Amino acid sequence: MDTELRTGVFICHCGINIAGVLDIEDLCEYAGILPNVVTVQANLFTCAETGTSEIKKAVHDHNLNRVVVAACTPRTHEPIFRASCQEAGINPYFFEMVNIREHCSWVHRHEREGAQAKARDLIRMAVAKASFLEPIETFRSKVEPKALVIGAGIAGMTSALALAGQGFEVILLEKEAEMGGLLRHLHKVAPSDVTAAELIEEKIAAIKNDSRIQCFTSATLEEVNGYIGKYEARFSSGDESHTHKVGVIIVATGGAPLEPVGLYNYDGKHVITQSELEMKLKGGEIDAKSIVMIQCVGARIPERNYCSRICCMVAIKNCLHIKEIVKNAKIFVLFRDIQAYGVETKPSSSKPREPASGSSGIAWTAPPLLRTAK
Repeated sequence: MDTELRTGVFICHCGINIAGVLDIEDLCEYAGILPNVVTVQANLFTCAETGTSEIKKAVHDHNLNRVVVAACTPRTHEPIFRASCQEAGINPYFFEMVNIREHCSWVHRHEREGAQAKARDLIRMAVAKASFLEPIETFRSKVEPKALVIGAGIAGMTSALALAGQGFEVILLEKEAEMGGLLRHLHKVAPSDVTAAELIEEKIAAIKNDSRIQCFTSATLEEVNGYIGKYEARFSSGDESHTHKVGVIIVATGGAPLEPVGLYNYDGKHVITQSELEMKLKGGEIDAKSIVMIQCVGARIPERNYCSRICCMVAIKNCLHIKEIVKNAKIFVLFRDIQAYGVETKPSSSKPREPASGSSGIAWTAPPLLRTAK
């Protein structure tokens, strides 16, 4: 590029949202030594009129041709700053924004040193990216009013029905011979207590009865070309090859349950996962009189420091179902803390579920002392 790059960096305090965790003065000093940066300013609220006025003034005073703002979410504030750049006379796409609030100060408020280092990295990357920005002119492009949904598990089927309900045509692809995905391996679904098979059949029936949805099973996606709003997807189903133009693609290919190899003598027979328990419940194979459920196995540890959000509810549900099958079963649940998030459900006219007979045979223990059996 022949034109000299002249970048201005604007760092927002966002009141105490950012400045309460990050050292803004340090970030300004750091940004000032980055390549092509000719001015750095800190603002209390960069998105306010005083902040956007400072950006426009700096563009003229320092002959800027690139602008970087380190502030909050681009989702709501990026248009404001692009408009400021345009009003100042430079292409709005010579602007780059970095989120040091949601992506840094908010999520790392208890790790200030790490948050500061991350904020530096984010700003450095934004400045580097700004060097490669090119002018873009906006234009209108026709959008294909059709969607491609890859995967016909519960997420894919729900997405297809939602889109069709809004009047759009949908192509639904499933690699297996039948729709349903992982839901086919489950017994019942909490908290509605409906059987997974019933839920699957309900969704499949709705899909087959909707003329706006074309479902292809035993399908393989072979190629996708194009861009947002105008893709061309080629796939095969059985011995037939198909090509469709679509405007949007939803990837709902599902996941796989963690197999806790090496933890608590897991062997898939005597020590099993909740997913494997679901299969036994579905087949009515439960005959054990004493059962222990250990929560958070393989989760909330350094390798996976998050909560799956479903394990506790699944454990509660399966405890109740076991008590229905084996009345005198003793069930022990070992947990750190119960996270029963629940889901929003529509009011049901059906009779409320009766408590399982002998449900007092379920023991909850926290915090657990977990040791691998010898």
